[in-house]
Amino acid sequence: MNKTENQMPGVSEDFGALLDEFMGKGALQGKVVSGKVVGFDDDVVIVDVGLKSEGRIPLSECGAQELHIGDVIEVFIDRYEDKNGNAVLSREKARREEAWGDLEKAMEKGEHVTGTIFGRVKGGFTVDLNGATAFLPGSQIDVRPIRDMSPLMGIPQPFALLKMDKLRGNIVVSRRAVLEETRAEQRSEIIKNLSEGQVVEGTVKNITDYGAFIDLGGVDGLLHVTDISWKRVTNPAEILSVGQTVKVQIIKFNTDTGRISLGMKQLENDPWIGINERFPVGTTLKGKISNITDYGAFIEIAPGVEGLVHVSEMSWTKKNVHPSKIVSMSQEVDVIILDVDESKRRISLGMKQLQENPWKAFADTHNVGDIVEGEIKNMIEFGIFIALNEDLDGMIHTSDLSWDKPGEEAIKDYKKGMVVKAKILDIDVEKERISLGVKQLSEDPFAGVSETLKKGAVVTGVVSAIEENGIEVDVNGVKGYIKRSDLSRARSEQKTERFAIGEKVDAKVTLFDAKTRKLNLSIKAREVDEEKQAMEEFGSTSAGASLGDILGAALAKKAKKSTKKEEAEEKSAKKKAKKDQADDESEKTEE
Repeated sequence: MNKTENQMPGVSEDFGALLDEFMGKGALQGKVVSGKVVGFDDDVVIVDVGLKSEGRIPLSECGAQELHIGDVIEVFIDRYEDKNGNAVLSREKARREEAWGDLEKAMEKGEHVTGTIFGRVKGGFTVDLNGATAFLPGSQIDVRPIRDMSPLMGIPQPFALLKMDKLRGNIVVSRRAVLEETRAEQRSEIIKNLSEGQVVEGTVKNITDYGAFIDLGGVDGLLHVTDISWKRVTNPAEILSVGQTVKVQIIKFNTDTGRISLGMKQLENDPWIGINERFPVGTTLKGKISNITDYGAFIEIAPGVEGLVHVSEMSWTKKNVHPSKIVSMSQEVDVIILDVDESKRRISLGMKQLQENPWKAFADTHNVGDIVEGEIKNMIEFGIFIALNEDLDGMIHTSDLSWDKPGEEAIKDYKKGMVVKAKILDIDVEKERISLGVKQLSEDPFAGVSETLKKGAVVTGVVSAIEENGIEVDVNGVKGYIKRSDLSRARSEQKTERFAIGEKVDAKVTLFDAKTRKLNLSIKAREVDEEKQAMEEFGSTSAGASLGDILGAALAKKAKKSTKKEEAEEKSAKKKAKKDQADDESEKTEE
């Protein structure tokens, strides 16, 4: 007999039924089921869900719902039984499960859900979605930053579902997305009714450095800083404030991009209309400095009307300074209208024209050739500036410092702060320039010497400098130069060390150029000429005379001439001395 046949009748059927009942009811764990309220015990509701034992739910989980015995409610079976054998039920979890189901359906359909903001957490807020808790990031609260959240707390309002993760229990919602959808619908409706030139009313929504954003009732427009007022506005916050209601005109409307440009000054009369008649060229008036730039200053000469004083028109003498060194913000100044261009909305003003021109004043009181004296204020590569008075400087070009020194060498003799005398060479009022010269205080040593220093002439000079390659010679104030190879006819005598400073030398002029102020001399050429002359006067080697004899005779003749010249000069000096003595005695007799 097999095992099945030996079993007692009905046992297998009972066990199977019990197992099915246990497995069926056990499978309810973690599910939401319907239960009947069968009793109350203090703050606990007793619910029968068809299990072996009833379950107990805290009355607080039932919320404001009033329950009675026999009522059917939805509960969540957390565990089949606790240590006391009672089923562990949860009304809150049941509502949460129910809410999750509704939320999943809403997210699939893309529908909004209703929730209540009830708490603040890091990075945002918590929202109750009918039992399910969601996270509202701070960036998803509104389309613009909100400083005070209290008006939004505890109020049921729509939210968009951004993300759901049931396993982790995460739900992310957005209030901003709902507002943007609503605003998009409103914007579309408002834009249909907008047109350029239309005057509308709006609320200042936000203020920036470059203007303000105006809410036109669901659509924003930009009121640029330059369109707030006809007068200069540096900070929009000085005129506008957030929440202020303003009237504006739509000055530009781009239907493709939806950008709206607004203006407030367009609602007022344009102060530039008829500006030529109001401010003709030559008019003098007072104005207030409204802005200072690197190139000048803007001056408000009437409400909404500004003119520019270029830095070059501020002062006759202050040329290379920043305008802020001459004028200051809000300062009142006297100006003159120089030019008006109504089409370009430009007015050129001048300040220096109302002051005396110091260049003209100097020209009226000084002439070319006058000698002036002043302190060296500045030195540059090509010249020196000396102060002529408090306002004016004159310039001495390096080429006008010395007759005999190159400019780059002559300027080394001067230092800033030195007081120097100079001669006025030119006064140019139009170019605002006064040219001076130092070397012109003395006679040009080259003037009138072209005859005595012409090429081929023999002159006497004094050695003023000795160099390795030659010597410098002063010939009546003119600097000449003798190269080493021109120091002597004899190569052995071509040595600079055989000369001394102050020694007199005779040399022949080989080059004289008054323009370049260049004088070249040669002792060698003079000696060659003397030898040639001696040969012509005293014979030649073919006549039987030696070169030594000829030169000796020539030198003797020269010495004899020199002696006679000296005797004549001595005789003349004695005669002059006797005459002077006689004159002195005559004067004493008369006394």
